[in-house]
Amino acid sequence: MLKGLSAVVTGSTSGIGLGIAHVLASKGVNLVINGFGDAAAIEAERVNLETKHGIKAVYSGADISKPDEVKAMVDLCVSSFGKIDILVNNAGIQYTANLEDFPAEKWNAIIAINLSGVFWGMHAALPYMKEKGFGRIINIGSVHGLIGSTHKAAYVAAKHGVVGMSKVVALETAGTGVTCNTICPGWVHTPLVQKQIEDNAARDGISVEQATENLLSEKQPSKQFATPEQMGELAAFLCTDAAAQMTGIAIPVDGGWTAQ
Repeated sequence: MLKGLSAVVTGSTSGIGLGIAHVLASKGVNLVINGFGDAAAIEAERVNLETKHGIKAVYSGADISKPDEVKAMVDLCVSSFGKIDILVNNAGIQYTANLEDFPAEKWNAIIAINLSGVFWGMHAALPYMKEKGFGRIINIGSVHGLIGSTHKAAYVAAKHGVVGMSKVVALETAGTGVTCNTICPGWVHTPLVQKQIEDNAARDGISVEQATENLLSEKQPSKQFATPEQMGELAAFLCTDAAAQMTGIAIPVDGGWTAQ
């Protein structure tokens, strides 16, 4: 159903973004992938997406905190594939500290990427989508867009902002063929989360298995991770005709975290 569409997926060289990119590619979507990392590894992943799924993929090294680079990334999608049908705003960073100890530079960086970067992506993509009467904007939020946690003032503020901003875009585009929704993951097993688990295990002098159980049982009642592929399948569903009247909603994928 998605074959021949084109998408920009930010932060897609690893983790959730890469999972979403692979699912979209498996359904025939051409891609602009984006993110930081080793150039050779990124090129290998780009080629892998093309060869594994039979689509076209190009890479943008846009810094999501810089509006001009975000616009150039969206324009690259249009110049490469003739259109932009799907925008997945996934790129994000994290830092934890008590609010009174939170460094200004960390606050500014998180807001610039996790919130303003989403704004600039939509700002660049919406004119193209509205002109052709079709578009799917999928913002990757977090359970922290719906609830709070200690030590995450900037992240929680940014993710709440993404949920609210998505509602605004949904209202502004209602009836145009463009939808805008937010996926709100809980704990997803990614390399970054695995590192956090290993750091916790080393800090507490416990096994990685015990640290994993502690992490999940504290917040996620299912005691199971969600997967990047599950995020991708949900994103793909939101791009279909079946989801044409789903707009302005925040969808938790959190093993019951926000049900508590």
